[in-house]
Amino acid sequence: MRRRLIALGATAVMLALAACSGGGGTTTSTDGTSETSTLTLGEVSYPASFDVNGYSIAHYVTYFQAVYDTLVRQDGGGMLVPGLATDWSYDEARTTLTLTLREGVEFTDGTAFDAEAVVANIKNFQASATPDLSNAQYITDVTATDATTVTITLSAPDPMLLTWMTGSLGYMASPASFTAEDVTTNPVGTGPYTLDTDQTVVGSKYVYTKNPDYWDDSYHVYDSLTINYYESPTALLNAIQGGQVDAATFSDVSSLTQVENAGYTVNTSQLDWMGLILFDRDGTVDPALADVRVRQALNYAIDREGILKAIQLGYGEVTSSVFGPTTAGYDEDLDSTYSYDPEKAKELLAEAGYPDGFALTMPSSSLINQSLLTTIQQELADVGITVTYEDTGANFITDLIAGKYTSTWMQLASANDWQFAQLALVPNATFNPLGTQTAETDAMLATMQTGTDDEAAAAAQELNAYVTDNAWFVPMYRLDNLFVSKPTVQVTMAADNATPYLYLIQPAS
Repeated sequence: MRRRLIALGATAVMLALAACSGGGGTTTSTDGTSETSTLTLGEVSYPASFDVNGYSIAHYVTYFQAVYDTLVRQDGGGMLVPGLATDWSYDEARTTLTLTLREGVEFTDGTAFDAEAVVANIKNFQASATPDLSNAQYITDVTATDATTVTITLSAPDPMLLTWMTGSLGYMASPASFTAEDVTTNPVGTGPYTLDTDQTVVGSKYVYTKNPDYWDDSYHVYDSLTINYYESPTALLNAIQGGQVDAATFSDVSSLTQVENAGYTVNTSQLDWMGLILFDRDGTVDPALADVRVRQALNYAIDREGILKAIQLGYGEVTSSVFGPTTAGYDEDLDSTYSYDPEKAKELLAEAGYPDGFALTMPSSSLINQSLLTTIQQELADVGITVTYEDTGANFITDLIAGKYTSTWMQLASANDWQFAQLALVPNATFNPLGTQTAETDAMLATMQTGTDDEAAAAAQELNAYVTDNAWFVPMYRLDNLFVSKPTVQVTMAADNATPYLYLIQPAS
């Protein structure tokens, strides 16, 4: 049975993206050619590499999808739909996945796309240093049963495997390109475009030309595609006001009126939640955090509505839950579990034995909105909790996952139950550095991995309620992802990624 799965779109990528540099821009042609003959996109990042080691999620997606098709796609609602694989099925134990491949497809170097090519790509992925290597962690074998059939064997069920195949694990490159000297700058796939390396300026402008032999007739392929990188919100805003891009990723909510006045539509979706993570739920370093009443007090101390309005100008949705609306475990009632109630927070602290409060040390970085951190610090101080920030410089994420702090501000994606569990809930999760583990959560996680669809969904709902009631986090709101577009472009936002997939950016006509 096919399972409705949503993947990670962005996990605190803003911290990495802010370190990029470069710039440039071009103007979409107005020489009388068809409005649908060219497409120019604006982005806030650019890929370091086009090979398997390149980071290809979030704001990097359009660069990669221009040249590489994936085995599986997702529509705007997060449903899995055919890509280079036309069908798929699991055995009863869900440890053997069989893929049926599309026939008659060729890579742009003229070699055939077939089962052997899929096997080569997956094995190349497993042997690489890709930051997404964990996507293949359960794959023990992959074989070509025949030219159009691939069998993948798993050591244990992986509820995310098909979704991983909509991203980096599913990008199909010509095996002949794996060892090419220009593999990082000259991608060879089956995609709708080829990269024009002569016109491309790495770190500034990426120019693509139409693949005349592209297999998907339902996908409008522009004659040319340009993706311009802008190193600052101001540079991107100037390009938008000058009409130099047809559509673009955008994050500066304070400038949206100017964007709309320039004739652009603001498209939104929600993927990430923003708030605090309370790592030390066992009180190993900060004993106060071991008491659920203290963790709940932290939740009651935060004015979610006020912060959303002040920091995001209302572009988002207040929540007390880390499971987003696209997850099977989402429960709308949990969004309002914790109201803004400083007196309640003080009562809980007193009951827990901290009538005079206690102190926490949290990490800081210049890449984080300082007004946000100051507001959090002040609101916690109002109930007696003293927060001291330590500047981690460029090591914010590194220090977090090394377990140097017991609590922190964070922004994490939560569009899929199992994905978020692997990210922040399982004992060895990246954002569970102190290894919190309970018998209750172990049982829920096991059912999410090995149970039927209905059993997994029920376990996810139970897990959502558990971590909300036990206040493992202090979620504040779900952020609106913003993508702006001219009236000539029809955009369908992705349910699981910070930007729309390239095939969801089409002519309005």
